[in-house]
Amino acid sequence: MANDTTHEVHLIELPKINDPRGNLTFIESGSHVPFEVKRNYWIYDVPSGMWRDGHAFKVQEEFIVALSGSFDVVVNDGQREQTFHLARPQIGLYVPPMTWRHIDNFSTNSVALVLSSTTYDPNDYIEDFELFKTLKHGNER
Repeated sequence: MANDTTHEVHLIELPKINDPRGNLTFIESGSHVPFEVKRNYWIYDVPSGMWRDGHAFKVQEEFIVALSGSFDVVVNDGQREQTFHLARPQIGLYVPPMTWRHIDNFSTNSVALVLSSTTYDPNDYIEDFELFKTLKHGNER
C-alpha cells in the first residue's frame, strides 16, 4: 500500500500486531514516516458538519492517521485535488510540504493524529489558496 515516492502525497501502511487481547500498531520516526518527528498533535471533538480549514506549509511535512473513527483529507498540489478517506489506524497519509490540505467528513468520536517534521512556526503556514498556487507554480519552474 505504501508508495516509494516520498515527495508525493501517499498512503503508508504501518505495522499491525494482531492479538486476541487487542491489536497494536506503532510508528517509528524516520522508519515508518519519511522524516524525523518533531511535533505531535491530535484533532478531536469536531462537531458534526464542521471541517478543519485548509492551509499548506512551506517546509513542514505531515503524517496523518485516523486513530479512531474516520475522516477525509483533501489535498491539492495546485493543479489536482484528491480525497483520501482515513478509517483504519494502521494506515496513514504522508503530506509533503507545499501541499494544500483540509480535513472534513469527521465521524462521531473520531481522532486525527498528526505527526509533523517541524516544531510549530506560524510563518510556515500558507492560509490563502491563491497565494499557495502562486508560490507552488513559482517553485515548479
